[in-house]
Amino acid sequence: MTAALADRAPSLAERDQPALVAELEHLRALLEAFRDGAEPPSAPAARRSEPEPAHDRLSRLLGLSSFERRVLLLAAAVELDAEMALLVAELKRHADPRPTFGLALAALPGAHWDALAPESPLRRWRLVEPGAAPTLPARPLRIDERVLHYLTGLPASHERLEGVLHVDERPALLTPEQERLGDELARTIAAAGADVAIALEGDDVDGRLGVARALARSLGGSALHVRTAALPTPGPDLAGIARLIDREALLLPGLPVIEAGEDIDAGSAGLLDELEAPVIVVVGAGAALPRGRVPLRRAVELPNPAEARALWAAALGKPGARALADPVDEISRHFRLSATAVDAVARELAATASEQEAADVLRRLCRARTRAPLEGLAQRIEPFAGWEDLVLPAGHLELLHEIAHHVRYRTLVYDDWGFADQGTRGLGVTALFAGESGTGKTLAAEIIAGELGLDLYRIDLAATVSKYIGETEKNLRRLFDAAEASGAVLLFDEADALFGKRGEVKDAHDRYANLEVAYLLQRMESYRGLALLTTNMRSNVDRAFVRRLRFVVQFPFPDVAERRTIWGRVFPDGIPRRDLNFDALAQLVVSGGSIRSIALSAAFAAAGDGGVVAPEHVRRAARLEFAKAERPPPDWKAAGLA
Repeated sequence: MTAALADRAPSLAERDQPALVAELEHLRALLEAFRDGAEPPSAPAARRSEPEPAHDRLSRLLGLSSFERRVLLLAAAVELDAEMALLVAELKRHADPRPTFGLALAALPGAHWDALAPESPLRRWRLVEPGAAPTLPARPLRIDERVLHYLTGLPASHERLEGVLHVDERPALLTPEQERLGDELARTIAAAGADVAIALEGDDVDGRLGVARALARSLGGSALHVRTAALPTPGPDLAGIARLIDREALLLPGLPVIEAGEDIDAGSAGLLDELEAPVIVVVGAGAALPRGRVPLRRAVELPNPAEARALWAAALGKPGARALADPVDEISRHFRLSATAVDAVARELAATASEQEAADVLRRLCRARTRAPLEGLAQRIEPFAGWEDLVLPAGHLELLHEIAHHVRYRTLVYDDWGFADQGTRGLGVTALFAGESGTGKTLAAEIIAGELGLDLYRIDLAATVSKYIGETEKNLRRLFDAAEASGAVLLFDEADALFGKRGEVKDAHDRYANLEVAYLLQRMESYRGLALLTTNMRSNVDRAFVRRLRFVVQFPFPDVAERRTIWGRVFPDGIPRRDLNFDALAQLVVSGGSIRSIALSAAFAAAGDGGVVAPEHVRRAARLEFAKAERPPPDWKAAGLA
């Protein structure tokens, strides 16, 4: 018997093999005594074994009676040993080697009829599956394959849980504060004395899962990550999956971890109601936790700048941290990265960047890692322009530099120096850019974003504002939540759409519009990046709203001298040109944006007409630009361009 078992199960855990073999030998003796009409042998003396054999552990955890335990082992024996299969077939007088419930009732001591009842452990925990037969005693029993592997020490999972359940044993990369949160939860669970449901919320997605894994280890198990997208709708199939997950939580052991979105779907909600594991964790759930459990809600926040600096120091090592001290300090203030993301960026940096380019690559990797998923809500603009591309009066340029300065040192002033302790209102950096089209509002936003090494997203408020009550606030919430980790520069075009002067509140739509404005202002004031509003007409924006903004920059229409400067810079150095009089061109009353459009159009015209930009190409392009703006054509003689 022992040789056959070893041949058929070469991976049988050595520590469990002697105890399991002894159990199966006793079962053989019981069946042979039943066949021969002899006195059944007494059970072998119980032996203390450390660690506990798998079959003893399973029986204890799932509450099997001694008879149910023997039924399970009998179903396992015919799978593990051909001689046992032949003996059972002989006793049944049938070629099918699976034991029937009737044979177990007749041959095994301590028999009881309810061992195969629907709510018995054998059936409830899906340990054995009764086959088809006209009567209950005639039903053949097949052991669940996952349970068979468990008894023999082989790693396996139930086929119905493939794609649904993932055993996550990765080490958790956490900040000290997050580690303390995991320890606190473990202590709370131990003291609760009841079933517990934990909701891990907060903006650190990696950290939430990491805390769940750390908590599972603290409780002596693994995190059983449930893929909610693979769950069926509520019903018998979902109830069956819940029992299998409960079984895994006991046998491994493990802690069910359900990753949900802001709103729990039907499958996740149904699973929460069905699960009976003492502790379950819901990651990112905003819905109500199941009743009958002690609810614990905890927020797992992204590392603050001080924590981020410590994480970078550990991930980069002492030499790397010293060499990149300034970029790391800057990145820690601007970007909000999880401990897992910091480790991943540090590894990629070490593998791809030379020492000379490490600082630039580090900034680029962090920007890419935190890039906000804003599809449908915003357009990302790649910053290319520099301060030399912006022609404004000196005072205006100084004010724009001041905005960048406030963003760069916001964390130092508020967090490190303690200004944030005096209140949270007005901690965001907000500005209104007002001026006619083409005067440089978007260009200035691009330059500031490039100066700070941040992404720039342009949001069309006219498109964001929805005619459906409540949708605008939802769109704005998605926008700010997605952008928060990257600290991106948010440019809200057409501010008049929300911030225009409002008259008397006459209906629900007017009242809700005021709520939407209040919500946008509140999020802008608390946003850790830079939020910019643009308008073509400052007079259209309500003064009460303007007072809530930190900066207001009026972009003037360029005068002749400024237009001369723009014309002198607009053509790249390498472009061939002939007889272009920039002093004369400056007489055209057009904005900087229109000058760029005219220059580009003239370049295309020249590309197909000799390859040299000449006055006639500029005149043609200017006519098109004026016509586009529905303005009369320029007076070429007055401008000196005839």
